[in-house]
Amino acid sequence: MRADRPPTPTRTPSTERNETPVPYQTSPRRRGAVAATLLLPVLLTACSKDRDDKSGGSSDGKPGSVKAALAELPVKKAAPKAGYDRKKHFGQAWSDRTDAPGSGNGCDTRNDILRRDLKNPKLDGSAKCTVTSGTLADPYTGRTIRFRRGAQSSAVQIDHIVALSDAWQTGAQKLSQARREALANDPLNLVAADGPANMGKGDKDAADWLPANKAYACDYVARQIAVKRQYNLWVTPPEHDAMTKVLRTCPAHPVPTAKSPEVALKH
Repeated sequence: MRADRPPTPTRTPSTERNETPVPYQTSPRRRGAVAATLLLPVLLTACSKDRDDKSGGSSDGKPGSVKAALAELPVKKAAPKAGYDRKKHFGQAWSDRTDAPGSGNGCDTRNDILRRDLKNPKLDGSAKCTVTSGTLADPYTGRTIRFRRGAQSSAVQIDHIVALSDAWQTGAQKLSQARREALANDPLNLVAADGPANMGKGDKDAADWLPANKAYACDYVARQIAVKRQYNLWVTPPEHDAMTKVLRTCPAHPVPTAKSPEVALKH
């Protein structure tokens, strides 16, 4: 007589991970969710690029460099120049009563800049404000110019690095009167330069005019970028492209400030 066989145990499905997995069949809904997840980083990258394009574009410039500062500036078309009035919108020329750095020292802005930029400047009068003579190493042409007050004073002129009418068309219309007057007298935006070169520049931006002295191009563009950032101005697309081209030779150039040696007034 046969012995009864022990009952075969009922197999309970294992939940351990070392078992051979059964191929996973994704539902159409899950496949759609996965695709959306994979696509999300691409969309975010595209959105980020769009935001960059509305400012200065993405930048690999180091923090504190003019290249990085340019990337922060908005890029827009110039506003209409209609209604622009230099005295009305930017105040009395060379006023010593503005919010600009160095203002209120008892000397007008023009003489402040001559004293800063000329070598061996000579002053007259007890106030020691009026510059009567000196020598300029002209940044725009590279020439050496002897300045003497009188009939030939116009040989050396004070240039607004960001021309006031250009500023008017790139955001200064939205500034307060006091802020515009500060812009017009800020040493950061002023430089003594060769008279004819200054006249040739007029109110052009970097897209239409750069110094003939190529050694000064980086310094010039750096000052323009610093001024536009300081006063919340924008750059036009052609201006942005011209600045970018110049900065290829000096991407790490620092942003000048009121304390920079070439900007700070002499006392």
